[in-house]
Amino acid sequence: MSEALWITFAFSLGLLVKGIGLPPLVGYLAAGFVLSGLSEFTPLVVEDTDVLAHIAHLGVLLLLFTVGLKLKLKSVVSPEVIGGSLLHFGITCAVFAPGLYYIAGVDWKTAILLAIALSFSSTVLAAKVLEAKRELRAFHGRVAIGILIMQDLIALAVMSVAAGRTPSVWALMVFALPLLRPFLHRLLDVSGHDELLVLLGLLLALVIGGLGFEAVGLSSELGALIFGAMLASHPRAQELSKSLWSVKEIFLVGFFLQIGVAGLPDGTALGYALLATLVLPLKGVLFFFVLLLFRLRSRSSFLSSLALTNYSEFGLIVASVALPDWLVPLAIAVSISFIVSAPLNRLAHPIYERLAHRLTPLESSRRHPDEQPISLGNTRFLVMGMGRTGTAAYDQLAQYDPDVMGLDSDPAKAEKHAAAGRNVVFSDAEDVIFWEGLHMPKLEGVILAMSDLEGKLIAARMLRKKGFTGYVVAHTGFVEEAEKIREAGADEAFLTMNETGVALATHLHDQHRPTTETPA
Repeated sequence: MSEALWITFAFSLGLLVKGIGLPPLVGYLAAGFVLSGLSEFTPLVVEDTDVLAHIAHLGVLLLLFTVGLKLKLKSVVSPEVIGGSLLHFGITCAVFAPGLYYIAGVDWKTAILLAIALSFSSTVLAAKVLEAKRELRAFHGRVAIGILIMQDLIALAVMSVAAGRTPSVWALMVFALPLLRPFLHRLLDVSGHDELLVLLGLLLALVIGGLGFEAVGLSSELGALIFGAMLASHPRAQELSKSLWSVKEIFLVGFFLQIGVAGLPDGTALGYALLATLVLPLKGVLFFFVLLLFRLRSRSSFLSSLALTNYSEFGLIVASVALPDWLVPLAIAVSISFIVSAPLNRLAHPIYERLAHRLTPLESSRRHPDEQPISLGNTRFLVMGMGRTGTAAYDQLAQYDPDVMGLDSDPAKAEKHAAAGRNVVFSDAEDVIFWEGLHMPKLEGVILAMSDLEGKLIAARMLRKKGFTGYVVAHTGFVEEAEKIREAGADEAFLTMNETGVALATHLHDQHRPTTETPA
C-alpha cells in the first residue's frame, strides 16, 4: 500500500512542479511532506519504512558512483578545492557556533556540532543539478564537486570522533585500491553493452564500494564515489554512466521522498529551520568570496557557490550520530534549502548575466586556469564542444583547412586534445564575459557540438549579437530543440539520428557498385 502511494504522489507532484518550471525533485520533496501529513491528520498510515530507506540509500550510492565516473581526481587536488573547502568550513564554524550559542541558547558542544552540520552542502542536490545541466565537467562544476568531496571527508572524520570509534585497521587497504584499476578496466571491457554492464555498475557501487567500505568502518558513500572515479579514465565510463541512469533516477526519488515522510515538524523545529534558512544566503556569499581569494573569475565563483548554497543530507547523518534531538529541524532546513536552491541553480546563468557588471570588478587581477581566450586569431572554422561529435567534425575539417580551432568547457579534455595535436583550448560557451571579450576577425563558420541545449542557444545568440554573419550549424536529438536553436540564430540544426542514417546510406551507396550487365 505504501509503495503505491509513494509512486502516485511522487509522479503527480513531480509532474506538477515540472509544469511550472521547477525541477521534479522539488515535487518529490513535497510529496513526502504531503504523505506525512496524511498520516498525521487522516486514518491513512504512510510510514518511512525500511524499504524506502534502503531505496534512498541505493539512490545516493548510485548517484555518487556516476559522479565518480565523470570525475578526474587530479582536477580535485587543487588549491581552490582543498583551501576553499577548509577555509569555508573554518569560517562557518567560527561564525555559526557563537551565533547558535547565544541565539538558540544551546551549550557550546551542541552549537559547534550544529555549525559543523550546517557547514556542509548537499552532494546529492549539487551533483543532481550540475548533471542535469551537463556541467559536472565544466570548471565550476568540478570545483563544486571537489569541495563537496572534501566536506564529505570532513563529515566522516566528525562522525568517527562523535561516535567514539575509528575505522578498522583493514581500512588501510583503501590505499592499495589504485592497483585494482587495470583489473576493473578489464572487467568493463569484457562486460559488453547489455545487462552485464548494468550489473557491473551495481556490483562496484553497491557491493564492493558500498558494503565493502562499510565492512571496514568507512563510508559507503565514499566507497561508491572512489570506485566510480577509478573507472573515470576508461573510454566506456560514459556508457556505463548512461546505462545506470534510469536505475539511479528511480532510486533517488526514494531519497527525496524519505526526507518528507519522516514526519511533520512542530513549531519549535520550524522556528530553528526558519533561522537556518535565513542565514543560508550567507553561506553562498562566503563561498563566493573564498573562491575569489583563490583567483577564480567571478563567473566560476558564482556558479560554484550557487551549487553549494544549500544544506546537506550528510549533516543529517552527522546529527543522527551526535545530535539526535536536532534531526527534525535540520531535516526541515535541508528540505527548504533544496526547494530554494534547485530553481535558483536552474536559472544560474541568467542570474549571473544580470549581476555580471557588479561581480566582475571583484575578480583578482592575477591569472587563473579558468581564464579563457580573448581572440581566435586566424581561425576560420570553430568547433564548440569537443566530445565525440565535435572531435569527428574537427578532424574532418582539419583535412581541408588548417585554420580550425576547438573549444571545450573541460580544461582536462582541452589539454588531452592539445596533446593529440589538435588546436583545442578551454572556454565555456555559456560565459557571457567570454563572448564580450572575444575577437574573431577571420571566422567563417561555427559548429555547435556541445551536449546541452542551453549552451547551443547562448552560443548562437552571442555569435549573432557580436555581428557574426557566417554559417552556424548545430546538432540535436529532438525536433523541438532544433527549432529553438534556429530561432536563437543558427542557420541549421540537424537531427543527430537522421544524419547518422544519411551517413550510413551514403557509405552503403559508395561501397555498392551494381553491375550494368543483365543476366543471360
